[in-house]
Amino acid sequence: MGKSRRMVSMGLAGAALALAFAPAGPAQAAGAQAAGAQAGGGHALAKPHWALKGSGTDARFRGLAAVSRDAAWVAGARGTVLRTSDGGAHWRNVSPPGAGELEFRDIEAFDSRHAVVLAIGEGDASRVFRTDDGGATWTESFRNPDPKAFYDCLTFFDARHGLAMSDPVDGKYRILSTRDGGRSWDVLPSDGMPAAQEGEAGFAASGQCLVSSGPRDVWLATGGAARARVLHSSDRGLTWRATDAPIPAGDPARGVFGLAFRDRTHGIAVGGDYRADQASPRASATTRDGGRTWTPSAAPVPAYRSGVTWLPHSRTSALAVGPTGTDLTLDAGRTWRTVDTGSYDTADCTHDGACWASGEKGRIARLER
Repeated sequence: MGKSRRMVSMGLAGAALALAFAPAGPAQAAGAQAAGAQAGGGHALAKPHWALKGSGTDARFRGLAAVSRDAAWVAGARGTVLRTSDGGAHWRNVSPPGAGELEFRDIEAFDSRHAVVLAIGEGDASRVFRTDDGGATWTESFRNPDPKAFYDCLTFFDARHGLAMSDPVDGKYRILSTRDGGRSWDVLPSDGMPAAQEGEAGFAASGQCLVSSGPRDVWLATGGAARARVLHSSDRGLTWRATDAPIPAGDPARGVFGLAFRDRTHGIAVGGDYRADQASPRASATTRDGGRTWTPSAAPVPAYRSGVTWLPHSRTSALAVGPTGTDLTLDAGRTWRTVDTGSYDTADCTHDGACWASGEKGRIARLER
């Protein structure tokens, strides 16, 4: 199949997935069946749902890197890293040796063999590891020497260029940069970073407090201070612009927890208050100008959400996940409705039409229909 035909097929699959999630009115049902017929050879679609994949562990997985429908990586508590190459039927424990006391909160994978994982914590608890052989061996490529730094998230623009971010050090967020796929790291100058608010920090809750789109654009989500903010850089982290986000803050437990951009202009922010006994109104927002301005969702996610991802090849559909459920938007984040009540911390979709989620008690799932 040629590239253009393959992209059309994947686009139809994404559209069918979104339509199948839609409310089951006559028009929507007909649309879902029509899209399903084009994308899947004439078969009507079943309702999409998260299908749990037994991980064999009770570790909490806040780090997730979806590669394809067959391949995915998760990273989490007690230095645990798992990898699957058969759609989650089997998970291989590929944890770095001696990492049992570390907390992995983010993982970025380039394919089924190459990945970079981030451990969080104060001082030398923050570390980065890289594997080039599917986790058979790991190399520690960064160990934080500064007791004032605490790294939360990482992201890659391509297979070579990436960034990691730390909570503010001496009043500014600290940014690490790599030009060789995570084999080595350098601290970027802080001249172009705006001052942090008092008490402001990132949330290492889903691996989505630092996200990128395209070759140079990157966004950083914050909370814990008087105002939640999103910082944007269009030059791979050298200079940044900070914008207030209309998601409740004013408390160390509140702010923006996760970001997703489908291109360099259209993005979604989710968050709220992570405490289970606290309500989270107005916990989602959208931007259409690369984060220069943010608009509260008209019907926001109904509770705290830590992760968000765009559905494959869709300009309007996305999923948000959190401890109390999964929500769907069909209008680019303007309105949301709950489609699942299972607990997940993060979600990620792939170019071949697959979506994965992971969270507490070893929960890993793939979206199936």
